[in-house]
Amino acid sequence: MRQIIKYFALDLTAQKTALLTNLTRKSVNQIYLKIRNRIAQECERASPFSNCEIEVDESYFGARRVRGKRGRGAGSKQIVFGIYKRNGKVYTEIVPNAARKTLQNIIRGRVSLDSVIHSDGWRGYNGLVDVGYSKHYRVNHSADVFAIGDVHINGIESFWSFAKRRLQKFNGVPTATFYLHLKECEYRFNHRNENIQLLLLKLLEHYPL
Repeated sequence: MRQIIKYFALDLTAQKTALLTNLTRKSVNQIYLKIRNRIAQECERASPFSNCEIEVDESYFGARRVRGKRGRGAGSKQIVFGIYKRNGKVYTEIVPNAARKTLQNIIRGRVSLDSVIHSDGWRGYNGLVDVGYSKHYRVNHSADVFAIGDVHINGIESFWSFAKRRLQKFNGVPTATFYLHLKECEYRFNHRNENIQLLLLKLLEHYPL
């Protein structure tokens, strides 16, 4: 098992790990799935964002935009909302839409009112000041404005780039397991400067497969 955890930490595919361990790909996939479940549970246990500077944004994963459909995330893409603490960690959540009510509910459940929020000009972020977030700063990407001094969302956008690059190697992730792969990206990003193998060993010691 330690060998499989090592290869998982190295981000090897199930197929490569199967070749290195003389196990079937199905067996490795089952173990990988269990590890991803533990990772997802650990991510959900993360503490809310309190008294800090954060960036919020939504991104779209999956198939290319469907021809003939327009609008933010048009087509069959999976919508993901993210909250990033500057110089810290990211939290992601799959959402049914990028509407104001949906995004505000997540922000209010995860971010304390004394935090500073940075976002783009999407209307889904309208009204945050009205519900108590007195420090909400925006950049208007639609007008090709991406930074005004410290007002930007470069941090959360760097996570989106990381996650999409990483998921490309799977040549498509099934909808049924997308959540687990997303949370794995979140976990790897949040611990990017740490030893993932040691972290996983400690995690699985507390929460065995």
